[in-house]
Amino acid sequence: MAALALSVAPGAAHAQAGKAGAPEAASPPTGPLAPFAWLQGCWQGKVNKREFREYWMPLQGDTMVGVGQLALEGKLNDYEYLRLESRDGSTVFSQFSGERAEISFKLATTTTDAKDTIFTFANTADAFPARLIYRRGGLDGWLYETIEGPLDGANKSVIYPLRRVDCETGEFILK
Repeated sequence: MAALALSVAPGAAHAQAGKAGAPEAASPPTGPLAPFAWLQGCWQGKVNKREFREYWMPLQGDTMVGVGQLALEGKLNDYEYLRLESRDGSTVFSQFSGERAEISFKLATTTTDAKDTIFTFANTADAFPARLIYRRGGLDGWLYETIEGPLDGANKSVIYPLRRVDCETGEFILK
């Protein structure tokens, strides 16, 4: 059977998709994970000799999937797979890697501080970190991730400042 080839002029598909030549706008995300749709894309940060990155795929149904990596002096030091999902009526953040068992955090609070939105997740097991905090830095393109809790008899807190970057070029994006 011969293949059928169609030729469409540039922009013609958009003209057919919407009225008067305007492309159809994507509908805004809905459901319990809609408040996290802003995470989609690439994030990067550097502190001292450490570089950390995250990539979040688009929200699909009630799940977002991502991957993170940590490099020390240009060499991969750690990686993890990330998942945000609606589970049993709650929003759950899970992370795991090839060497570590999955750790899950349940969304405990969502608060606002000035223009920032703060999502605090509590560990579902009695382990470090006890809390994982994602702070969306207003509209300035920042994400601050904090892990905290008791470790070896003292309270520990580590903040990872990340900027939204273009996934291909690595250039900062204000969004």
